[in-house]
Amino acid sequence: MNVSLRPVSGTARELYPVLADWVRDGGDPIMVRTSGSTGAPKDVVLSHAAVIASARASLDRLGGPGQWISALPPTAVGGLQVLVRSVLADAEPVVADEHASIPAAIAVMTGGRRYASFVPTQLFRLLASEEATALAGLDAVLLGGAAAPADLLRRAETLGIRIVRTYGMSETSGGCVYDGVPLDGARMRISADGRVELAGPMLFEGYGEESRSDEWFTTSDVGEIVDGRLRIAGRADEIIVSGGVNVPLPAVAEALRAAPGVEDVAVTGVPDAEWGTRVVAVVVGTADLEDLRDAVETAGHPRSWAPRARVLVDALPLLPGGKLDRLAVRTMAAGRT
Repeated sequence: MNVSLRPVSGTARELYPVLADWVRDGGDPIMVRTSGSTGAPKDVVLSHAAVIASARASLDRLGGPGQWISALPPTAVGGLQVLVRSVLADAEPVVADEHASIPAAIAVMTGGRRYASFVPTQLFRLLASEEATALAGLDAVLLGGAAAPADLLRRAETLGIRIVRTYGMSETSGGCVYDGVPLDGARMRISADGRVELAGPMLFEGYGEESRSDEWFTTSDVGEIVDGRLRIAGRADEIIVSGGVNVPLPAVAEALRAAPGVEDVAVTGVPDAEWGTRVVAVVVGTADLEDLRDAVETAGHPRSWAPRARVLVDALPLLPGGKLDRLAVRTMAAGRT
């Protein structure tokens, strides 16, 4: 793979010195290609000022510079920011895939403060292994890229792992809201149709050759601000109408994780002549459909939200960065129900 900053490409080890020069000396905007989890990928243009504003605000919130574990693809904004923060700390990151395990990577860290950044899928797998306790030795673990199940956060807390939930995207140079509170300089509000809007010095320049024209960026997420903290209900396209009822798919998935026989689950909607859109659970495990439906009611939700079909799979489809491939989930559900 050729090393480049337009779009960002290369391994963490290859990118680090190139990115270090750009961070220290400035230069033309870089370009990050989005994952395309819900459609065609976009080229997001990020200025030097935006990337640095994001990195410095993140380090200020965490308590200061430190050494990082690089465990996310550096071609995506989350993994890229791990490298940028490392440059600002003048501490080369420990690249996770160069070591036998995450504990082995942590063992060679020499920084006074030590950090890691994961997506929920990575943390889920770590907590299911003997490697989990080593994470308590880190000053913070950033967790972003997707909604984190409440049970996952509780398990991490029980082990003494400091989890910082991040919200953001390529268009905001990475996470700009930590544990519901915007980083210094970032601003948030809710639009008339319930979507989250963001502003601040870390905002992107535009897509490709198309420049951004508005001070505020309207996301695809629906949420609310309660006592100054942002709560995300899910993506706008994750709230479907089934039989005339609005069904928030993330809330249904959260409820289904408590059902017997569920190891992992994703919930999607597929076209249906009777219901308009049929709720389908794609399940890793052996769960019975009625148990899944009961779990939705047990969680306090209307039974009308419950899945009307379930598909059993060996594993959920993921994108290279560890995010759920929602298009693949939808195709899988439509083809097998």
